[in-house]
Amino acid sequence: MVSYKSLGLVNTKEMFAKAVAGGYAIPAFNFNNMEQLQAIVMAAAETKSPVILQVSKGARKYANATLLRYMAEGAVAYAKELGWAKPEIVLHLDHGDSFETCKDCVDSGFSSVMIDASHLPYEENIALTKKVVDYAHQFDVTVEAELGVLAGVEDEVSSAVSHYTKPEEVVDFATRTGCDSLAISIGTSHGAYKFTPEQCTRDPKTGKLVPPPLAFDVLHEIEKQLPGFPIVLHGSSSVPQDEVDTINAYGGKLPDAVGIPEEQLREASKSAVCKINIDSDSRLAMTAAVRKHLAENPSHFDPRQYLTPARDNMKKMYIHKICEVLGSNGHAE
Repeated sequence: MVSYKSLGLVNTKEMFAKAVAGGYAIPAFNFNNMEQLQAIVMAAAETKSPVILQVSKGARKYANATLLRYMAEGAVAYAKELGWAKPEIVLHLDHGDSFETCKDCVDSGFSSVMIDASHLPYEENIALTKKVVDYAHQFDVTVEAELGVLAGVEDEVSSAVSHYTKPEEVVDFATRTGCDSLAISIGTSHGAYKFTPEQCTRDPKTGKLVPPPLAFDVLHEIEKQLPGFPIVLHGSSSVPQDEVDTINAYGGKLPDAVGIPEEQLREASKSAVCKINIDSDSRLAMTAAVRKHLAENPSHFDPRQYLTPARDNMKKMYIHKICEVLGSNGHAE
């Protein structure tokens, strides 16, 4: 049993309470490798923003669960080297799909876990979520649950159809499970293709797809039902068109990739939404920089040559999200 506190990590309880009260959201950035982690830590340290390092089931399979945990421990030390005296860094399991996976993460030093039983019938979702909560809370590990289903594909999370969270269920669900935060479905979606062209309109000037608006009426009703309770938005990458254009200009093929408009995320950040998940934007920033560099420098083969601009581009994107979208900058010592 490894305590996250011995690794210098924190759980989400205090940072979520501050975020809800302060009208901003904590960035939850997924990472799979060293360059992503370096960029996240550099951005958070530079902006003094609390940050959540998210590890998905796919990331644990790709990079090795043990390595990722030690990387998170190293992230705390690295943040201090960068001048961040008291790093507020969470190591979070994203979309845990079983009690066993959540338990393994709690036992290996994660400070927060998500149990995603949203695909199960309501009572089964409650039962599995409560089982995880009862175990995790013994070790002061916070638990995120999900009610409602997001569409889209990312890692091994996949659903063809979204189902909005039902506001009339949230009080019963939160009370009976004891979860610390609740991921809801209000129209966000996983992956770089969050909406089909049929779901969108096209800007007559640019020809770009314009996605449908988020269901803020559902969010506001949930806020009324659960005042002050921490709410989470998954699938909240904005799919920056400049990165998509760069990828396509240098041999990529991402037609009609579209994400959540940043102005809608800014609005959500000022509500009870205190954690916003961003993954695809990092992948796009990294891929755009790599494609551009290799196209312009065909003789390069040292990974450091093309991963350095990739890391720099991700850091730029993370700082933009922290400062211009979520408003979490300056909220950590």
